[in-house]
Amino acid sequence: MAYDGGMTASLQGSLLDLAEEPQVGPFGPMLSHAQLGRGAWVDVRPGWLTGAADLFGRLATDVPWRAERRPMYDRMVDVPRLLCFYGEEQPLPDPALEEARGALNAHYGAELGEPFATAGLCLYRDGRDSVAWHGDTIGRGRREDTMVAILSLGAPRALLLRPRGGGPGLRYELGHGDLLVMGGSCQRTWEHAVPKTARPVGPRISVQFRPRGVR
Repeated sequence: MAYDGGMTASLQGSLLDLAEEPQVGPFGPMLSHAQLGRGAWVDVRPGWLTGAADLFGRLATDVPWRAERRPMYDRMVDVPRLLCFYGEEQPLPDPALEEARGALNAHYGAELGEPFATAGLCLYRDGRDSVAWHGDTIGRGRREDTMVAILSLGAPRALLLRPRGGGPGLRYELGHGDLLVMGGSCQRTWEHAVPKTARPVGPRISVQFRPRGVR
């Protein structure tokens, strides 16, 4: 399923992103680290990938996006976003994503103890698309500490985090080229979501890098 709706509006929103080709930057002092408690933490690196507008355009048109339906209560409902998943040993759809994964492995590999091996892509077409509160607890994330790295491309959207069982949450506005990494016990002890918004917003692509066996 090719997609191009709203792409021009999103790309025009990134006129300051002047790099011709996507390129990841250093982590360095621009990387902020937050300890969330109970062994969970979050890293945020704004503008980690330059040339993000060009990459967004390529992924929006070249990735074989698919719509899904899932059971909810007693009926099937449309998943409010388009999806594509690249498993272990599958080539990623753009060399820039291979470069990004390599940089993540170089920076976090020693702490993680294994490489990021898969990539899940989500296309949020407008403010009506969303993802509900959840943790990536299908597979090993249910019982083991792990990391999930999210690279954001396109129009800025809010990513919310809240502790399981209640308590103050966090809000991050992630836009073109921003990176957020959830680590430690975050998938088990916290939940995250991208809520719907009534504001007019352009499309966003989220790329989630995960280790083997974490969904």
